[in-house]
Amino acid sequence: MRRCSLAYRSFRGSVHIFHRRVSGAPKLSLILLTNDDGIYAPGLAALQRELVKLGEVCVVAPATEQSGVGHAITYLTPLIVKEVFQNERMAGGGDERWGWAVEGSPADCVKIGVAEFCPRRPDLVVSGINAGLNAGINVLYSGTVAAAIEGAFFGITSIAVSLQYEQHFQFEKAACLTRQIIEQILAAKGPGPELYNMNIPTTALSGGPHFQVVPMNVTRYGDRFEKRQDPFGRPYYWLKSGQAPLLAEHETDISAIAKGRITVTPLDFNMTKQTVLTEMEKWQIRLSPSPESHGEKSP
Repeated sequence: MRRCSLAYRSFRGSVHIFHRRVSGAPKLSLILLTNDDGIYAPGLAALQRELVKLGEVCVVAPATEQSGVGHAITYLTPLIVKEVFQNERMAGGGDERWGWAVEGSPADCVKIGVAEFCPRRPDLVVSGINAGLNAGINVLYSGTVAAAIEGAFFGITSIAVSLQYEQHFQFEKAACLTRQIIEQILAAKGPGPELYNMNIPTTALSGGPHFQVVPMNVTRYGDRFEKRQDPFGRPYYWLKSGQAPLLAEHETDISAIAKGRITVTPLDFNMTKQTVLTEMEKWQIRLSPSPESHGEKSP
């Protein structure tokens, strides 16, 4: 069995990454694997090769790249699904099924994967490895994270995994450490389903990087639009991402990644602001009857 060649040191608030299977990790019967880069993405293939060490893997992923679609779902048009075989992905790959390609969003893939293509209810949903980080408020736009959130909707522990952009991605190394971290998360977490977002900086793939649990940064990026002209003189606009907000009162995913640390952030899809809800429940809001209730017609 191929092993990671990396060593991982502990850090305050972190866990140590070992080069062996974690004895306390539960054995997984089935893992649903998806992404937003498309079913032919190398990050998906690298992660599949590692996750099969933990259990059976069912791949259901978008037919084409769906980056930045957030939690969009398809309901006005039918979902077209194509079975993909190994020999379609690589020469000499054989006739074994690789997975299902869905003409839809990452959230669509999880929905239809759980409902139609998984032979039984998955024990775990993993989304990735995404080609590019999904940290800070980009979590809200990310199709990768949305797929994991969709898995959490089903009451299944779900993990989104992203790797920092570089010209030549090292997906194999990232997948190897991702599998180790997933094993230890499953061994340490409670019995209930949880939702996690993992980001891996490029510098974590060499030397002795650290792992840290941190909150997401909610500061807005300095995005702007660049105005250009097409060959016919018509204006168009191109969104340019600004610098990540490094300054914060406490450590966040953005600042920890900048220091070369692998980050994991526990997420929740319940968007209710509980403190304000409690206060609002005390309010006495009164409404006057509408004119129609007295048999009158509105002007």
